[in-house]
This record gives sequence, C-alpha cells and structure tokens, in this order.
Amino acid sequence: YAMLLSLIFLIVLVAAVVGFVFRHEIKTNFESNLNLALRDYNATADRHSEAVDTIQRTLHCCGVQNYSDWERTEYFAQRGIPRSCCKSQDDCLEEDMKDPSKAKLKVFVD
Repeated sequence: YAMLLSLIFLIVLVAAVVGFVFRHEIKTNFESNLNLALRDYNATADRHSEAVDTIQRTLHCCGVQNYSDWERTEYFAQRGIPRSCCKSQDDCLEEDMKDPSKAKLKVFVD
C-alpha cells in the first residue's frame, strides 16, 4: 500500500514539475487552439463550439484575450457575440450583441 501511494505521489510530482517547466508552451498551445475554435464557431451542436460555450460560461470570460476577439470572426458578422458570453441570459438581445459598445456592458469583458 505504501509503495502504491509513493508511486502516485511521484507521478503527481513529475506532472507538476513538467507543467511548471512547460507552462508557456501549454498557454500558447491553449490560446492558439481557442483562437481556431473561435474562428470556426457556428453555435450548432459542433463539439468545438460547445467547448467554447462551456469555457466562456464556466470561467465567466469572453474570447481569448477579451470580448473584442469575436469581432474578427464570421459568426460576429452574422449574429454578434455569442450568448455564452452574456452576464445575464435574460438581458442579452442579438441586436445588442452585434454592437460592441452595447455588448461591452452585457458580456464578460475578459
């Protein structure tokens, strides 16, 4: 039993060290993949789009760096910023989401 616990501890320790050493690469990789997901976002049952919505709702964020990242997507040109960015789903009209100055007051800005 002690050997098993020691092995698990070593695995967790190695994972923590590797995560710390490669943190910049992990961050860069995550940001580039999230940028690709935003570019291909289509608000359908697509698993990448669902992942973006889940990340934004869970972390209370919008876009990669901030909500203005959405302005460079095809989705924004058609429908504005997605509802998953909204602070309150009740106060999130599509016409407001198409106007960045109005949307800034209704979405998570970071």
